[in-house]
This record gives sequence, structure tokens and C-alpha cells, in this order.
Amino acid sequence: MITKEAEILLIFAKEPWKKYTFTELKKVSKKKSKSYLQSFTKKFVKEGIITQEKVGYLPVYSLNQSSEKARVYAGFVLEHDGWNRKSIPYKDMQKLMDKIGYKDYVFIITGSYVKGVQTKQSDVDVVILIEDNLEPKKVYAELNLQTELNIPKIHLYVFKYSEFLQMLTNKEANYGKEIIKNYIVLREGQVLLKIIGDAIKNGFNDRSLA
Repeated sequence: MITKEAEILLIFAKEPWKKYTFTELKKVSKKKSKSYLQSFTKKFVKEGIITQEKVGYLPVYSLNQSSEKARVYAGFVLEHDGWNRKSIPYKDMQKLMDKIGYKDYVFIITGSYVKGVQTKQSDVDVVILIEDNLEPKKVYAELNLQTELNIPKIHLYVFKYSEFLQMLTNKEANYGKEIIKNYIVLREGQVLLKIIGDAIKNGFNDRSLA
């Protein structure tokens, strides 16, 4: 999967609420070969990873939100992208992960480190999404010492899955929407895509981020 195909799939995975015409996909992927893109779309539509529908006379493509297979593939390429950025202090992120005493959680990084514009004074903005039966304040307290002592300092946010979903579907501007504009995910990309998919079902789209 770590191929040119994965690079194109990452486009759909990163912003799964978007739909692309073939021309738009060719532009955003920066692939010069029309035949290669045609082969990709045909293959991934057949496998059920992306969907094709017509808007007017034009076919448009998007990530297949109803497919577990699509979320697994897309979640994998999201995590692969997340673990291959030059600007991220991965050893510090791993130390923080090792302190988390829970099996299921989404680990997101956002802010200046993702954009690659961090300075020596920049904190690493980390967002952890946890299951709804857990208490964010408790998780935050368990990790607070590690985040405060770390250099660079880690600015930690903890939300329940349902809280993050609510932020995405809320009409007002909020931090959840800011996260989704600029993020990488290091863990459970598949779960993050499921949450975003639920938000899409409830009306989340490009206009929600305007």
C-alpha cells in the first residue's frame, strides 16, 4: 500500500468529506498521467474503497464511508503519513503513548508542528480521543506531568469520541473544526474516519469549515 496508489488514497483519507471530479483529482494529486489516475479510480471503485456518483454529467469520487475495508485502508495511509513527518518529535510522542493506560484511543497532532512552522518556543498540540465510558479529566490528569516536563512542552487536549463528533456537527466555529483542518494521526486512523463519517451523515461538509 505504500505506493503511488497510497499517495492518491491519502487525498481521500485526509479530507473524507470532499468529492472530486477526475479533473480536480488530477490537479490535487499532481499526477501527470491521465491513464494512471483512470486505472486507480477504476480499481478502487471496483474494490469498494472509493465511490463514484454522478453530479450532473460528471462522475465524482469520494471515500466510501460505509465500507469497513475503505476505513481500514484509509486509516492505514493516514497513520503512515502521520509517522513520516520530519518536524514531529516522535520519541516524545511515543513516551506519551506509553503512559496511556487504555487500549482504544485516537492520537492526533495538530498546530504548528504539523504545518512545519514550529519555533523553539512552540508547544506540540496533541489531541487524544477516548471512548465515551472514560473521563477526559482523569486521562488528562494521568498524563499532565509527562506533558509539562517534556521538552518541547506538550499542550494536551482530551475529548470523548462523542464530544469530538458534536464539535464537528456544531454549526459554530470550534476547536474540533480547527483540528480537522490541520492534523496528522498516529493511532487509530480508522476510528477517526468513523467519527468523521458519522459527522458527514449529520451534515458535516466543506461549508462546515468555512
